[in-house]
Amino acid sequence: MRLEGKTVLVTGATGGLGRAIASALAERDTTLVLSSRKDEELRPLAESLPGDGHRTVIADLAVDGAAERLVNEAGDVDVLVANAGVSGTGRLEDFTEDQLRRTLRVNLEAPIRMARLLVPPMIERGDGHLVFIASLAGKAASPHTSLYNATKFGLRGFGLGLRTDLARDRVGVSVVSPGFVREAGLFARSGASDGGLGTTTPQRVAAAVVRAIERNAAELAVGPLRQRALAHIGLAAPGLSARVQSGGAARRIAGGVDAGHRGRATASGRTQ
Repeated sequence: MRLEGKTVLVTGATGGLGRAIASALAERDTTLVLSSRKDEELRPLAESLPGDGHRTVIADLAVDGAAERLVNEAGDVDVLVANAGVSGTGRLEDFTEDQLRRTLRVNLEAPIRMARLLVPPMIERGDGHLVFIASLAGKAASPHTSLYNATKFGLRGFGLGLRTDLARDRVGVSVVSPGFVREAGLFARSGASDGGLGTTTPQRVAAAVVRAIERNAAELAVGPLRQRALAHIGLAAPGLSARVQSGGAARRIAGGVDAGHRGRATASGRTQ
């Protein structure tokens, strides 16, 4: 798909990854509909981007019915970039009911609900694209991330399955799966060490989103070669991966991410 002149809906737009994605898309002469629950950050972001006609829609996708309301307010869009997400780290028994609901709804249910509404008009036009920002955690499980793994495995499976359904309808579907991202995103916000596995940048993730749309790529993994290789091993040999992940280094990294996110939640008075 040629992006010039297209209207693109980006969720989670005020986060670091969302900002990088919005900037990369704006540089392709698109008109953006930027969504986030952070009203005070949305308008300055839209005004800072090149191009005209960018709009904002405030939406907290953890709220019942928010995904449907967002699609209705966004109007006709050619592309969806489902980027919004919450951490979902920790042991399952430590989650509150609200944390469980919020993680499942934002990371998995909301993108599915938005796609369900956006796909029919795309099929009717014979043109459109959906991008789901998953994670290498959607290929390989790790300690303290069972719920996050569930949402990203699910989102990845949904996206790839939907792609097969729409293959003859001239509607593209892509999954972009980053590893650890520095400067932005859930890993960066935790303040945890990468344990020597390396990181990627928000700009590389954004470039992958653009490339996925323009080339109709099924899936693009973004991260250092070692991370991508380990994720592939985790996908192909989950038993072996589980034994490796139960070791000290993997648990230290996972524990650091979990502790960082829980510390931020406590300091801000918010859950997840």
